[in-house]
Amino acid sequence: MPGQETPIDAVVVGAGFGGMYAIYKLRSMGLAVHGFEAASDVGGTWWWNCYPGARCDVESLDYCYAFDEALLDEWKWSERFATQPEVLRYADHVADRYGLREHITFSARVNGCTWHEEQRLWTVTTENGDEVRARFLIAATGCLSKPNRPDLPGLDDFAGEVLFTQAWPHEGYDLSGKRVGVIGTGSSGIQTIPVIAREVEHLTVFQRTANFTLPAVNRPIFPEYEAEIRADYLGHRREILQNRAASVKQTIADSAFDLTDEEREAAYEAKWQRGGAGGIPVLFADSLTNPAANEEAARFVRRKISEIVDNPETAEALTPRDHPIATKRICLDTDYYATFNRPNVTLVDLKKTPIERVSTDAIRTTDATYPLDVLIFATGFDAMTGPLRAMNVRGIGGHTIEEAWADGPRTWLGLMVAGFPNLFTITGPGSPSVIVNMIPAIEQHVNWVADLIAHMRKTGQTRVEPLDAAQEEWVNEVRRVAEATLYPLANSWYNGDNIAGKPRMFMAYLGGYPAYAQHCEEIAAAGYSGLELAA
Repeated sequence: MPGQETPIDAVVVGAGFGGMYAIYKLRSMGLAVHGFEAASDVGGTWWWNCYPGARCDVESLDYCYAFDEALLDEWKWSERFATQPEVLRYADHVADRYGLREHITFSARVNGCTWHEEQRLWTVTTENGDEVRARFLIAATGCLSKPNRPDLPGLDDFAGEVLFTQAWPHEGYDLSGKRVGVIGTGSSGIQTIPVIAREVEHLTVFQRTANFTLPAVNRPIFPEYEAEIRADYLGHRREILQNRAASVKQTIADSAFDLTDEEREAAYEAKWQRGGAGGIPVLFADSLTNPAANEEAARFVRRKISEIVDNPETAEALTPRDHPIATKRICLDTDYYATFNRPNVTLVDLKKTPIERVSTDAIRTTDATYPLDVLIFATGFDAMTGPLRAMNVRGIGGHTIEEAWADGPRTWLGLMVAGFPNLFTITGPGSPSVIVNMIPAIEQHVNWVADLIAHMRKTGQTRVEPLDAAQEEWVNEVRRVAEATLYPLANSWYNGDNIAGKPRMFMAYLGGYPAYAQHCEEIAAAGYSGLELAA
């Protein structure tokens, strides 16, 4: 397909869950579609992030496609929260089952996307020299796929191994008997630290910001629960799509203060023992809007940290006090806090003693030197906008996404961008995306885009673009909803705070999956109001 003269209907960039479903859906409509993927196989973020301990933080029975009931019925998950290898096996199964790989060029990183107004076509190029022209460009590049790799003074001098959780060697890496340093205590660091601590000679964790993390309480899936779900799997999916996060409902009351102190404490304890991310921070509907209610949840988790970690100074360093709970991505762990009781684990608080320099065999902070054989970066991503900006997308008049988003991402529904016709951004900034269960969000986006393309084909339209006024209205709505919550109070990647120079703006829609999906349906029913369609 790459390099052929005749334009195709659509190019899909990315072969994670968004890209795979987009290719399947559009091909099922009879469209000529081709995909490009930088990795050597399908899976997206689950292909790249194969670090020790990598695991999904959504319950497995809910983290799967629902477009084909036969697929739901035939795939069996083994654990409550699937490991990275199991999620990747699921992606492999989907690609095999629907013959998707034959429509994808792998090991092909897209480095240019240019819109030609006269022909109403996109030209897409890769670093390998591939070039394809297409009517539609589907950016299924993922929200967390552009690594953030800090440049520490002296890093080039380090003679040991440098590893990144976001690009872990697929053949694995033997850390046994080595002195290892981990920089970063977000989700990736929190998952990998307890696993590698059992293997290394000594582990030094360099923490800039303490994060709230909750126990996963992972286990094999209870057969009786699975049987209950499988008795009406599609009904279960319809039910969870009525909840804000498109997952099993956890909220038990409108306010934390609807319960007595004893009742509230008992509710928190029950959720702590049950585990899972959809617990303590969302037990009460006002936990992310009312500072006092949020503090009740935070206080409970802080006390748990002090009870688990033996050393009071270490416990205090691990205790978040600079942001409301869950306003940074809430993490799930298995024995994370207990790991700091091990004699071979040292925590370095970088807010007290910042890194000065990396040498050939150590990291030097303002008060000590820590010898290392291996340095692991668990420093996260240029989230939401980074993957799209990296594609060098040029729209009308050659203007770039970079220019259009100079003051922060501006999209219509997180799906389209004014000035970039026939471009669709699956789970893009301005959609619920990372705030909800991602696979249902992906399916909703792809289905909506497919319906729009079908409408265009039926009516003879070849070009679609959001109106400036409609886009501005949506950007303001995303901002309005975010400002009614506590989320903007945290320095987080949700706001772009982890990337130097990135405009600060809350990048996801916080109105919940049901409200968002209903809004999309109303727009379609109104003849795609907010869009300019041209024949």
